[in-house]
Amino acid sequence: MEKKSNWKQLLDDEIDVLRQGRDELRVQMHLAAADARDVWDKVEKNWSHLEGRLKVIGEVGKESAEEVEEAAKSLIDEIKEGYKHLRNVL
Repeated sequence: MEKKSNWKQLLDDEIDVLRQGRDELRVQMHLAAADARDVWDKVEKNWSHLEGRLKVIGEVGKESAEEVEEAAKSLIDEIKEGYKHLRNVL
C-alpha cells in the first residue's frame, strides 16, 4: 500500500472537516426551516384572530369593545414577537 504524501493527507483531513461541517449545517438549516414554519403558522393563526377581533370592535358596545381591544393588543404583541423570532431564525 502506498503511503499518502503529507499534503494529500492534509487535504483529505481538511475535506473531512468541511464535509462534517456541511452535514451539520444541513441538519441545522432543516431544523431552522421547520422552526420557522411552526412560528409562521402560529403567527398567521394569531393574525386571523386579530382581524376577527378588529371586526368585532366596531360591532359591540363600549364595555365589550374594551375587552376585545385588550385581547387585540395582546395578539399584536404576540405577532410582533413571532415576526421578530422569524427574522432571527432566517
